[in-house]
Amino acid sequence: MQLRKILSRAAVAAAVSLALTSAAQAADTIKVGLVAPFTGPFAAYGTQMYAGIKAYMLLNGDEVAGKKIEIIRKDTGGSGPEIARRLSQELVTRDHVDFLAGYGLTPEAMSSAAIAEKSKTPMIIMNAATSSIVNQSKYIARVSLTTAQGSSVIGRWAAQSGIKNVVTVVADYGPGIDAEKAFVKTFTAGGGKIAESIRTPLNAPDFAPFMLRIKDLAPDAVFVFVPAGEQSISFMKSYKSRGLDKQGVKVIGPGDISDDHVLQSMGDEALGVITAFHYSTAHDSPENKKFLEAYAKENPKAGDPNFMAVGGYDGMDAIYQVVKKLNGKMDGDKAMEVLKGMRINSPRGPVTIDPETRDVIQTEYVRKVERVNGKLQNVEFEKFPEVKDPGK
Repeated sequence: MQLRKILSRAAVAAAVSLALTSAAQAADTIKVGLVAPFTGPFAAYGTQMYAGIKAYMLLNGDEVAGKKIEIIRKDTGGSGPEIARRLSQELVTRDHVDFLAGYGLTPEAMSSAAIAEKSKTPMIIMNAATSSIVNQSKYIARVSLTTAQGSSVIGRWAAQSGIKNVVTVVADYGPGIDAEKAFVKTFTAGGGKIAESIRTPLNAPDFAPFMLRIKDLAPDAVFVFVPAGEQSISFMKSYKSRGLDKQGVKVIGPGDISDDHVLQSMGDEALGVITAFHYSTAHDSPENKKFLEAYAKENPKAGDPNFMAVGGYDGMDAIYQVVKKLNGKMDGDKAMEVLKGMRINSPRGPVTIDPETRDVIQTEYVRKVERVNGKLQNVEFEKFPEVKDPGK
């Protein structure tokens, strides 16, 4: 009996010690829940964001204000909003994260906004680009882009450059509709005309029938927004095979169509594509050079980074700034006040989080795909500074 009591007391003491150790470790850790697709058709979204995060942490360490930064990855598989919502809920209730972050696709961000709102957890959008996302919760801030930013600028540029007649081709979901709306507004305001508007399925569209229609309409240009990656490659191959380049139809749009990460895979079909976007690996700045070197060192087999990697990199900068300003004592409301008006010295150029909307303000660059030293690049030739989301 005496031995049993001794063993029982020892077990209790060990449990208490373990609990205290775990609590101390938790108190010394800032947890960031990264919700994104790491598998499935949009796997590059999550891997690029995480690659950018790792590059930032390589340069800035994994401690801020005496707190260890821990990244907890959750894979949505690109399967839909319900999965993203469940994973966000688990991160808040089970893992007790201090930040939610990532969100490669608009439906993922939209479905998770209520989790951030109810738990008062700051939610850093590193990619999802529909304008209305930040309206879903006062605990959301975006460091990436809105599709409307680049689309409105390329519409303005096209009208000023003598393009008169355009067919629009956009994926039929939030960012595609935003892109079309923003482009049409600025392009038509400058005197341009829309010959026809075509919307394509979000998953695995067959572009061939649309190319035949565009060829019949013979516009000066086709404005394109499809998800970056496989669809942009498919679109350009179909464009080339149907002879639209020889017909003189230009390809214009926001930067997704000539995404840096897949640009080399597109080959010469991409030459001459003109886009407006906030980031190119060809951007000439000390910050971008530092980012590219860190990215290559931390992700040696990942290929070229793209704007999603920069979204992850800048999202971590925002998180580090918040933790430093609050001296590691996390509070959702105080964190959001720090985020409002925050400035980030980004690889893309200067970035501000709008103090009123919590959305990103940034420079948009007009670029043309050219071959430089044997490599395809989005070469910047004009810029539009301090572009806000045109819908706000």
